[in-house]
Amino acid sequence: MNDDEPVLLHTEGRVLHITLNRPRALNALTHTMVRHIDEALVGAAGDEAVTAVVVTGSGDRGLCAGGDIRSIYEDARAGRRASVDFWRDEYRLNARIARFPKPYVALMDGIVMGGGVGVSAHGDVRVVTERSRVAMPETGIGFVPDVGGTYLLARAPGELGTHLALTGHAVGAADAVLCGLADHFVPSHSLSGLMEALSRCTSSAEVTDAVQRYAAEAPEGELASQREWIDDCYSAGTVEEIIDQLTDSGLPAAKEAAATLHTVSPTALKVTLAAVRRVKHLNSLEAALDQEFRVSCRAFAGSDLVEGVRARIVDKDRDPRWSPAALGDIAEDDVAGYFESLGDEELGLSAP
Repeated sequence: MNDDEPVLLHTEGRVLHITLNRPRALNALTHTMVRHIDEALVGAAGDEAVTAVVVTGSGDRGLCAGGDIRSIYEDARAGRRASVDFWRDEYRLNARIARFPKPYVALMDGIVMGGGVGVSAHGDVRVVTERSRVAMPETGIGFVPDVGGTYLLARAPGELGTHLALTGHAVGAADAVLCGLADHFVPSHSLSGLMEALSRCTSSAEVTDAVQRYAAEAPEGELASQREWIDDCYSAGTVEEIIDQLTDSGLPAAKEAAATLHTVSPTALKVTLAAVRRVKHLNSLEAALDQEFRVSCRAFAGSDLVEGVRARIVDKDRDPRWSPAALGDIAEDDVAGYFESLGDEELGLSAP
């Protein structure tokens, strides 16, 4: 194992450990990392000596902050399409994780955002801690939730997923479990003990027992007590109506959500709302990923993704100039265009 590699692989007992290893970049995913993880899972699936896979992140800040946004920004500015190839392989990896035939344990300690959700929340054993901050913050950079995020959020109780998808709000452990993004809370000081226990597991049942032994009740979250206004406001038919209802609710938390929506990409908001609602009618994660791939490719060809990354990541002036700048300037046909077939370039995960 070379500690300089972006993905570290090692085996303890019958458990394969996959460690994302770009701590200075908060383990942001590159195309190389996606390929390494995918190859490791293909090998582990057919290896009788491997009982389970455990995914962690290097450093003490989090599992993964998402995809390497700066490289996507540079790719788009240069007129290249390497990001499309990256998403194609990343979404295939997300589907592989969801269908992995052995326990896939994701330790979602610290920051877990965007692509970090994609390599964790599709697993069947998802562990959060009191340090966890889980989010799909794409609208803030002029993008739309991907990596199967729309599929996960559409299945959250009531309109909680719509709220998280539009605002990009980060949630803690209890709310991640409530929204179906995680399964178990384990205090961060117990993670080392859990890792040791997992290394001794020789069956799927033992993995389940080990996690349950270390699991505890998560500290109280925020969303359960906010369900009433969230369900009421986000059930509106359009983004404009959602913002009006949030503003008129008289509740500080709702007004804060409205204020957030006023700062993010209008196009991303409208496409995200459509994506979350459309995905409810799809019958599989693979179909959702196919839809997300169409949307991502269309967003990559637009201007808001580059501008959003510039404003938040590159120049950090926090003053993006969205185009169009107003929700009212975006026609329904403009939104529908994001979901049209890509023809021969379709991802094709849900193809018969």
